[in-house]
Amino acid sequence: QVQLVESGGGLVQAGGSLRLSCAASGSIFSINVMGWYRQAPGKQRDLVATITSGGSTNYAGSVKGRFTISRDNAKNAVYLQMTSLEPEDTAVYYCRHIQRTGDYWGQGTQVTVSS
Repeated sequence: QVQLVESGGGLVQAGGSLRLSCAASGSIFSINVMGWYRQAPGKQRDLVATITSGGSTNYAGSVKGRFTISRDNAKNAVYLQMTSLEPEDTAVYYCRHIQRTGDYWGQGTQVTVSS
């Protein structure tokens, strides 16, 4: 089992920045993919960004150039630096960890961007 704990959400004005963190614990395999997804009210959960244990990244088109995903393998942590935030970025952000033994989600952290 893998447990994920997110932190760093909050309320920010449009144009501002936030940094999300996700710490993984438990039976973690060295080969894995970690990522961030988000779900706005009444909408489906969508990909924001992913990063492999080797450092390859993938971003949703709507966040490219504004958000940066990174990870610290020694700490089993993944981060999401969000800049130039827009009201449309308002959502619950979820951390995800995928490895051979399973697919795990965090409890989510709220990000609210005011106009």
